[in-house]
Amino acid sequence: MFARLIRPVSRPITTAHATRRLVLAATSRPSLGAAIAHRPLTHIKPSRRSHHTDASPTAAGVFAPLDTFARRHLGSQPAEIQAMLKQVGVNTVEELVAKTIPSAIRSPKPLALKEGFSERELLHRLQAIASKNKVYRSYLGMGYTDTVVPNVILRNVLENPAWYTQYTPYQPEISQGRLESLLNFQTMVCDLTGMSIANASLLDEGTAAAEAMLMCFSAAKRDRSTFIVDVSCHPQTIACVQCRAEGFNINVVVGDVRSFDFEAHRKDLCGILIQYPGTDGAVVDYKALTSKIHGYGGQVVVATDLLALTMLKPPGEFGADIALGNSQRFGVPLGYGGPHAAFFAVKDEHKRRMPGRLVGVSKDAAGKTAFRLSLQTREQHIRREKATSNICTAQALLANVAAMYGVYHGPEGVRAIAQRVHNLTAILAAGIRQLGHTIKNDHFFDTLSVNVSGGSSRDVLDKALNLGINLRPIDASTVGVTLDETVTKEDLKDLLKVFATGGAQPADLDALAASLKGSPAFPSSLARTSEYMTHEVFNSHHSETKILRYIHHLQSKDLSLVHSMIPLGSCTMKLNATTEMIPITWPEFANLHPFAPIDQAEGYTIMLNELESDIAEITGFDDVSLQPNSGAQGEYAGLRVIRSYHESRGNGHRNVCLIPISAHGTNPASAAMAGMEVVIVKCDAQGNLDMADLKNKAQKHADKLAAIMITYPSTFGVFESGVAEACEVVHQHGGQVYMDGANLNAQIGLTKPAEIGADVCHLNLHKTFCIPHGGGGPGMGPIAV
Repeated sequence: MFARLIRPVSRPITTAHATRRLVLAATSRPSLGAAIAHRPLTHIKPSRRSHHTDASPTAAGVFAPLDTFARRHLGSQPAEIQAMLKQVGVNTVEELVAKTIPSAIRSPKPLALKEGFSERELLHRLQAIASKNKVYRSYLGMGYTDTVVPNVILRNVLENPAWYTQYTPYQPEISQGRLESLLNFQTMVCDLTGMSIANASLLDEGTAAAEAMLMCFSAAKRDRSTFIVDVSCHPQTIACVQCRAEGFNINVVVGDVRSFDFEAHRKDLCGILIQYPGTDGAVVDYKALTSKIHGYGGQVVVATDLLALTMLKPPGEFGADIALGNSQRFGVPLGYGGPHAAFFAVKDEHKRRMPGRLVGVSKDAAGKTAFRLSLQTREQHIRREKATSNICTAQALLANVAAMYGVYHGPEGVRAIAQRVHNLTAILAAGIRQLGHTIKNDHFFDTLSVNVSGGSSRDVLDKALNLGINLRPIDASTVGVTLDETVTKEDLKDLLKVFATGGAQPADLDALAASLKGSPAFPSSLARTSEYMTHEVFNSHHSETKILRYIHHLQSKDLSLVHSMIPLGSCTMKLNATTEMIPITWPEFANLHPFAPIDQAEGYTIMLNELESDIAEITGFDDVSLQPNSGAQGEYAGLRVIRSYHESRGNGHRNVCLIPISAHGTNPASAAMAGMEVVIVKCDAQGNLDMADLKNKAQKHADKLAAIMITYPSTFGVFESGVAEACEVVHQHGGQVYMDGANLNAQIGLTKPAEIGADVCHLNLHKTFCIPHGGGGPGMGPIAV
């Protein structure tokens, strides 16, 4: 729902633009008034849905709706606009824009976008779109399961603007509530994984695994470059790790670690990645393997499941160096792929290599306990082109939801949920075996790989679809099924019907339950014996009234849009309209599994297609990918596109990236991660690009020039007059222009990156559109090309 997919959706550019009407009406620049809602100022004309709706009984006015975005969310009255114009020394908004934006880059025509909906009309349209999604019971697994979102958390955190409009906690004195909640998240992750220290969340499990690989590479001082990935890892994680490795020339080898010839790689091995439990559901004892890898001088990374770790021995207890995974099943809706907060925990010796943010406990000036961001090396800012991570955000909102889930249920509650899920899986396994099929993984927590007897997996999958159930296709004869906390007795009955082939009759569920011996379906040596979540906070708020008071106690310590405007830079969206947020938790959007068949996601496909088309029109580019789930990931993806472009033209040697010295720290870090050599370009005293130095550097590196990264308007808020010339200089020397879209909201309707001369651009949708910042996430960083 936050416009992020776990996979791209193939589609043509469409001409239907209804969904973007919401986006555009909500993202106009308030300080310039409603007149520039979505058209250049040279084309301003009265609209029946303008900021000041005329309800007089005229032919146009009598039918005009009054609940328009401009009227309710832009705020500035004509007299106020005139006062602001007078203060800055101009007479009209058009004069202000004319003096601000170079005429050479002004768009010659208005955006080809239709008029916006009123808020009521918009919700009606979204209801129609939502109805096209088919919410089946999805037991697909691969790191994503349905979950029961406690209503007290749903309403008071996920749907509460006091939590979803907060800005990143750079100023701890106005962030004590969310910092305490994020510390709860870290503590819960440390306890469940058995690791020494955890950060305040990462973007997703796949990129967290990629970050772990780079940590292993760094720990080996980049002298060792082979990283082994077990075949039992989730396929999307393997793909992400392989992609990220390319920029660092890391040799990723995918194989079965239970039979792998590590001896052949012992001199070059920096680490391994294993999934525990595996994507096929197998629960394996990795203690001996961990010792072997440490003997070779490598690091062990374990991708795992927080709920399973209430029953299974935690990675820290069998020697893991890094543990990571996805906290989605702790009360965060599926949302067709996210966003969801990844967790990331390490041994103490690795804490200064750990990417992302860490919340720590300190004391304030009065000696009282206080929370702050500590050990926050912000590697991408300090090391810049030598960085191995460009992460500058987290999934704070979703981490807070997961943390509150842990606080609300407590250690006994989450263990009870895990035990129930495991018991139901054991009952299902017994029933499937009685029907003549084989369970390929004898040891499991919640996932079964079923070898279908006397038929093809397609028969079982189709039978499941007829009952509104999604199972995982593994191969021609194998089907996967992953259970979750939403499963009922009736669901189990339906699942056994699906596997009842050839006239066989399912066994009685009560009889199957009675036959269970009570011991877990994994070795006793892997059963958890250590305590977890012992802190008072996880053992105090288990009634709804207590958790409600705790949530409101924390939010009272924070500054959010329910208190005031947040003037802390461009990294937060200044508007999260309630109408925009309402559909996020509708079941048709919230409960779709990311790997559900595409024909079950027709509504999502409509929204994503229209958003891609709208972004293409707004930026002037030809096509858009909604894949990157943060601005930093958008930078990385955009630079990888540029490298691939050069390679496709036989210019793979082009790897120099020019970056102004004033650029955000993620720019050089992203370039380094994409395998580029960073060359810094000077700026003048006012922060403008030094054109003479740019021309000199472009000429000097002409044979290897790949790209330049430009933020426009600049980080100083200035529309530099030489930007078009800078683009032309780079193009003349064979390079491509990457525009950082952090400040794109200043361009909409007035100019376009493609018209300026850019070839690739990413957008921070939490800045330009309505995505909630939520204390540091979720984010969204699509790229346009």
